[in-house]
Amino acid sequence: MKCGNCGELTQKETCVSLNETVALPKGSTNLVQKCKFCGREGTVTMITGRGRPLTQAISELGKFSSLMLFDCRGYEPVEFSFGSGWKVESLEGTTFDGIDLSGDEFAEYDEKGECPVMISNLRYMFHLVK
Repeated sequence: MKCGNCGELTQKETCVSLNETVALPKGSTNLVQKCKFCGREGTVTMITGRGRPLTQAISELGKFSSLMLFDCRGYEPVEFSFGSGWKVESLEGTTFDGIDLSGDEFAEYDEKGECPVMISNLRYMFHLVK
């Protein structure tokens, strides 16, 4: 994360989760973080219902899929790490839960659909929405 006030980059990886919320005077957020350099506080709120899954069709076109919308106030994300907890569904409908994508790929075999299931060459980008 990058501080919107002084531009300082956080030294440690920052994790934002839908399952973790912090109460604010008006509402709640998923992350409150204070800049170690200038002392300014910032928040990151995950906005549900605005993302869409990455499908094989989108992937084959070489396009990105907007997985999540973040309301960032005081901080700007600069890197993303694919971690654990992902859900993968084969073309035949078999679901694989709790997938760890921190190694940048996933490979499994769908016994029911008799087909391989694979995710690789993971990339990310942040797009500013106002």
